[in-house]
Amino acid sequence: MRPEILFPLFRPVDRLKGIGDRLAKLIAQAAGSRVIDLLWHLPVGLIDRGFRPRIAEAPPGRVATIALEVERHQPPGNPRQPYRVRCRDETGFLTLVFFKAEAAYLERLLPVGARRIVSGTVEDYGGLRQMAHPDHILLPEALGQLPALEPVYPLTAGLSGKVVMRAVEQVLRNLPALPEWQEPALLGQRGWPTWPAAIQEAHRPSSAASLDPASHARARLAYDELLANQLALALLRLRQRRAKGHSLKGDGRLRQQVLAALPYAPTGAQARCLGEIEADLAQPIAMLRLLQGDVGSGKTLVALLAMLIAVEAGKQAVLMAPTELLARQHFHNLQALAQPIALRLDLLTGRESGKPRQAVLARLAEGASKLVIGTHALFQEDVAFRDLGLVVIDEQHRFGVHQRLTLAGKGEGVDVLVMTATPIPRTLALSAYGDMEVSRLDQKPPGRAPVDTRTVPLGRLAEVMEAVGRALAAGQRIYWVCPLVAVSQALDLAAAEERHTALKQRFGETVGLVHGALPASTRDRAMADFAQGRTGLLVATTVVEVGVDVPEAAVMVIEHAERFGLTQLHQLRGRVGRGGRPGTCLLLYGEALGEAARARLVILRETDDGFRIAEEDLRLRGRGELLGTRQSGLPEFRLVEPEYHADLMQMAHDDVRATLARDPELASPRGQALRVLLYLFERDAAARYLRSG
Repeated sequence: MRPEILFPLFRPVDRLKGIGDRLAKLIAQAAGSRVIDLLWHLPVGLIDRGFRPRIAEAPPGRVATIALEVERHQPPGNPRQPYRVRCRDETGFLTLVFFKAEAAYLERLLPVGARRIVSGTVEDYGGLRQMAHPDHILLPEALGQLPALEPVYPLTAGLSGKVVMRAVEQVLRNLPALPEWQEPALLGQRGWPTWPAAIQEAHRPSSAASLDPASHARARLAYDELLANQLALALLRLRQRRAKGHSLKGDGRLRQQVLAALPYAPTGAQARCLGEIEADLAQPIAMLRLLQGDVGSGKTLVALLAMLIAVEAGKQAVLMAPTELLARQHFHNLQALAQPIALRLDLLTGRESGKPRQAVLARLAEGASKLVIGTHALFQEDVAFRDLGLVVIDEQHRFGVHQRLTLAGKGEGVDVLVMTATPIPRTLALSAYGDMEVSRLDQKPPGRAPVDTRTVPLGRLAEVMEAVGRALAAGQRIYWVCPLVAVSQALDLAAAEERHTALKQRFGETVGLVHGALPASTRDRAMADFAQGRTGLLVATTVVEVGVDVPEAAVMVIEHAERFGLTQLHQLRGRVGRGGRPGTCLLLYGEALGEAARARLVILRETDDGFRIAEEDLRLRGRGELLGTRQSGLPEFRLVEPEYHADLMQMAHDDVRATLARDPELASPRGQALRVLLYLFERDAAARYLRSG
């Protein structure tokens, strides 16, 4: 259970004074529905209220705080006109302008002859000074209540900064006295404030420098969040290490037959990674290893050989993919690789139903089926294994931790290998996986031809069309990828369908179309037509996984490439040049090419090293967009910005390892404070494992 000291922070925001249902809903949209969400909702800017000129000295376009006297009210002649209040000081006149205003309210707020302090942006309207809807209207004696620097919060339509400020102030005045979980020596060494002081400074910035992610207050808060994240991951890992596992040791007979039938030898990287996996499987504790492999680096072969170790040891193995399309691709590829050993593979996706599905379930439950490939359908309750030994999860970042644990929970002490074709920078790998062992496939297998990457302005679209025509005439297959032109699937599909129509008019029935809104059967048929050569040009959107392996695909055209991230462009480029012939990737860009977009395209032309590209993508765009927004495999940080706090990530990782080595049960005074930290950042699952031992 969450410690009682944290109860006030996890109340709904409507429990705050002055926050009713309507405002609570707006705050929930902008920040979250609980008090703690307001605490993590940090300012993004500052308004300087310290500039206090007289009216004649206030320049248009600048925020000013002005003492004045109310001279007269000027109600509008019709409802569409604004309500005006004419005010003055010894240097001139300033008109306060209000739209859709209530006359009685303004007369009470600004009585004629009264002195008031107003603060807002001064404007020039027809040579006259005015201020529309002042941010603050105060009595002169209340001037001290106006902060010289006012924080600016991210808002939503209908929510004012004043409401958020008042709500945050209430929270800050009633902060619970939490125990200090950071070592005093670290605070002194870094010059970091205590937790309450850091929160106060973050919400009441003393200067523009306070908004910097590297400022003492913000760095301290980021480190708190990183420490909670790393501690939670380490505790889960510790629990897994304590869980009873199986020592899986195969005799090598199945693997030797598969390797002997290959037309090439595995790369050094494949052999190294397989050796690391084999050593883990041989241990009596459950494996949890991440296999990172760039596009086309040979993960599928490593996955099969790992699963064959489990089969040789008498266990069952399962490979799970995020989409039906990828599951079927894995099924066909693994079937081809496993042909020499005559081992039956089963497929289980949402499409399998009726008697065929029941037959697969029966084989799994009896243990007759040793290898199964599938999708989320594997999570279903009626899927049971006789003796599951190894789970392999492809494209790990598309699954949450709870899904991984659910599948592993279908056996006892199950070993887990997670794979990703998206190279993850070290800082993000630490934040997502903590102490998970990592194997890297950093070599390409033989037969991967280089891809000639070129940037072409969209103004030369006619030339690109001609080049595509020549490639089709030469029997090459071509992808044409359309971007997500807005945060709207409808617009995305319209762009792809429009391009499909234009290309079909020019090249005829050889043009196919695939996107996420098509039924799965239609999508699979379009991909199969392309893979088998019935169509030669496939128009696709990014909402669909275009990762089906088509060795004959030689050209990749990416429209509006500047709208894609580096990693995504690299992933798409990796779909061509797989059949031994050189590939071509044409990056079509619009006229308004920003500096960051230009830098991305330059890097892509310079290198095909996915790990370097991932690091550059993090540097250029930040973590938020790197793997797409809110991917379930990566933690959603509220205070951490990995591009600024990368050094803190490693520091938190090392801190946690040292702490758990001394105090694995978190029983010491600092350990007890760290338990509070886990609950503060909602790493409750890890805290529960501590309680249950």
